[in-house]
Amino acid sequence: MAQLLRVQNFMVSSDGVAAGENQSLENPFGLDGAERLFSWAGATASWPNRTDPGGSRGLDDYFARDFRNNIGAEIMGRNKFGPQRGPWQDHQWRGWWGEEPPFRTPVFVLTHHPRPSITLSDTTFHFVDADPATALELAREAAQGKDVRLGGGVTTVREFLDADLVDTLHVAVAPVKLGTGLRLWDSPDELLDRFHLDVVPSPSGVTHHLLWRK
Repeated sequence: MAQLLRVQNFMVSSDGVAAGENQSLENPFGLDGAERLFSWAGATASWPNRTDPGGSRGLDDYFARDFRNNIGAEIMGRNKFGPQRGPWQDHQWRGWWGEEPPFRTPVFVLTHHPRPSITLSDTTFHFVDADPATALELAREAAQGKDVRLGGGVTTVREFLDADLVDTLHVAVAPVKLGTGLRLWDSPDELLDRFHLDVVPSPSGVTHHLLWRK
């Protein structure tokens, strides 16, 4: 079976905004109200950062559980890994996730400033200066036959879409408008020349958009 490049649980507002331009240590998404984009996932029983029992089951929980299903590696942009720009000033920064990152696979961080790989628990971060096709080749080799997840941020997802490398997308659209910020799309219809689309509403208010290559 072919190794797919999958976008999963990618969260945007109803006007397509996924992140802001003012990312900081205190504001990882770079915009106000970002918590409204992922509150549906945090409410599920399978949310990996859940510390208390309970949580919802059903459709949203299915997508939360599917995050790791048959994933052997992840690709992410540098802005998803952390707020630093330019040459690395602080090699002590090891990502937003603490000592137990949720990925549990090799992760390839795209950056123009490579640094030595780091391993936290069962996740190893590799820092590579590579175009999308080369990064995907590295990730597929590391994934050992499993699929590769494209984790974001929005600029990275757009780059891989523009390179026509993405096979499937799951985009969770929250019922809020953010107005300004980095957009995944103005409308999902922009992708219908290359992708099929199913739209599945959830009782939580989120609408799950499922796209797969024609």
